[in-house]
Amino acid sequence: MKEERLKKIILYFGLFFLLIFCLMPVCWMIVISLSKSPDFLINGNFVLTIKNYLDILKVKNLHFLDYLKNSLIVSSITAIFSTIIAALAAYAISRLNFPGKIFIILSVLALSMLPQISIIGYLYEFMSDIGLINTYNALIFPYIAWCLPLGLWMLLSYFSQIPDEIDKAALIDGANRLQILFKIILPIILPGLLATILLLFIFSFNEFLFALMLTTDYRARTIPVGIALFEGLHGEIPWGYIMAASVISSIPVILIALFFQKYIIQGLTGGAVKE
Repeated sequence: MKEERLKKIILYFGLFFLLIFCLMPVCWMIVISLSKSPDFLINGNFVLTIKNYLDILKVKNLHFLDYLKNSLIVSSITAIFSTIIAALAAYAISRLNFPGKIFIILSVLALSMLPQISIIGYLYEFMSDIGLINTYNALIFPYIAWCLPLGLWMLLSYFSQIPDEIDKAALIDGANRLQILFKIILPIILPGLLATILLLFIFSFNEFLFALMLTTDYRARTIPVGIALFEGLHGEIPWGYIMAASVISSIPVILIALFFQKYIIQGLTGGAVKE
């Protein structure tokens, strides 16, 4: 009995400190965004205000809404196209027999482990040569390539759980492979598709390095880079604006996590337990 009670106490303490560790930066971000002066701890004068929020939404020179729009467009297109390509690849790998299948899977896994910094120089040069710097395409194509391994591995875990007998029965009835994929398999793994789209959207939405190197101004720059490059009138760091912009830009990701957490957890743990 004492041992059970001790376990509960340790568990609650662990959960409490984990909660504090995760929420403290978010709470501090909100406090700074609502304060008139970010150094209120030094002068001891905290003045509650929403001026930072109003300014980043109204001051056109900050281009906050442009950055947010760019992020939503680039992330949405990337997530949808990455999922479509990953679904086709996952179906082929899980259903068709062809030489080098294992090599392809392992190669995709190995390539996904390359750090972004190792290719950014060549990528910048290539995008400059074809004139795509500071466009949506300069981000969408690298993002799709960057997200594909994750999408492929997630969907492979779902496809592998569907028995081959379904495909064989459909083939006997006269359906071709594309009909089987789009009319039978994809509806079955719809939660997995949704989880993949959501996770890839979040990955793309938070990406920083490609967006920093491949964009030059508000016409294509995404929100993480836009916020990082906020500057005050005299070159100072406008912490109030940065924190207010961070709070607003976190809202789409938080809403996705709250409303679709069931599917996201399924996507992350899919295939973890073999039935």
